[in-house]
Amino acid sequence: MDGPLNLSATPWAAAANRSGGGGPPAALPGRAPLSVFGVLLLTLLALLAAATFLWNVLVLATILRVRAFHRVPHNLVASMAVSDVMVAALVMPLSLVHELAGRRWQLGRALCHVWIAFDVLCCTASIWNVTAIALDRYWSLSRHLEYTLRARRCISNAMIALTWALSAVIALAPLLFGWGETYSEGNQECQVSQEPSYTVFSTFGAFYLPLCVVLFVYWKIYKAAKFRIGSRKSNSITPIAPEGLEVKEASQQSQMVFTVRHATVTFQTDGDTWREQKEKKAVLMVGILIGVFVLCWIPFFITELINPLCSCDIPPIWKSIFLWLGYSNSFFNPLIYTAFNKNYNNAFRNLFSRQH
Repeated sequence: MDGPLNLSATPWAAAANRSGGGGPPAALPGRAPLSVFGVLLLTLLALLAAATFLWNVLVLATILRVRAFHRVPHNLVASMAVSDVMVAALVMPLSLVHELAGRRWQLGRALCHVWIAFDVLCCTASIWNVTAIALDRYWSLSRHLEYTLRARRCISNAMIALTWALSAVIALAPLLFGWGETYSEGNQECQVSQEPSYTVFSTFGAFYLPLCVVLFVYWKIYKAAKFRIGSRKSNSITPIAPEGLEVKEASQQSQMVFTVRHATVTFQTDGDTWREQKEKKAVLMVGILIGVFVLCWIPFFITELINPLCSCDIPPIWKSIFLWLGYSNSFFNPLIYTAFNKNYNNAFRNLFSRQH
């Protein structure tokens, strides 16, 4: 999923060129010196890669250390964190090297193939892991009786295996089946195969298919949660207190406590129960996770699909912005998931408190 940032083609690099009073260095033909803005931009991208790596490693360390997290859905979160760690450790650094080299690949054919393969593999796996989390949440809401812990464990493990298998097929197809070329030695180019048939296959397999799945699933999640919460409220009992009956409004709970001859009876009122609040929070979390995923990746995949098919001349700077916007999704994924889970917040505090 290559679309490197052409800093030499931007207005700030051209301004630096003019102010330098001379041409580009002889050792790097066609490359303009970086402006202050360009240096700051590359620094921010490097910080993004470092923050993505550290945040996902923290999530993985927490899942490994806390025994309560050794079950679903935390295995899906761990799979997502692994893919995002690989994006930060194996893909982003070489993308930065590519940027600094003026969009010229100077590291050889073998490393180009490795970089592109890991790029497609890790980004595709990250996208499908988001889809798996959405599916798991939907089945736990809509089929909570059939979706037992054992069934949930088996299905989640199967989704993880399918996620990585499909991602590997999409990533390795150009190398295994000669489906287009990723490296051009003469032009010093290293990019995802631009073969139109592979473009359609890879973009639909890596993005458009999971996009349709997550949008459909979230619509079903919203309907299921709304139906279940509405059903509980319509079936709630509103008691009428006769004379001599002591009625107490329970503090911070959606229930009323009635004491009659030393016996206590609890009736559900119209407020939200703890389970309803938990479901609403889960629906909100999945919605934000899906929304950020769509916003981060849809610009890149639109340009990635139309560019080889219509031979459109998309400015490299925009392709690079869309690429790094997609990479940033690997930073937002653990941030969103852990922000809506108190167990992770408590585990983070315990992890740091023990170290101090």
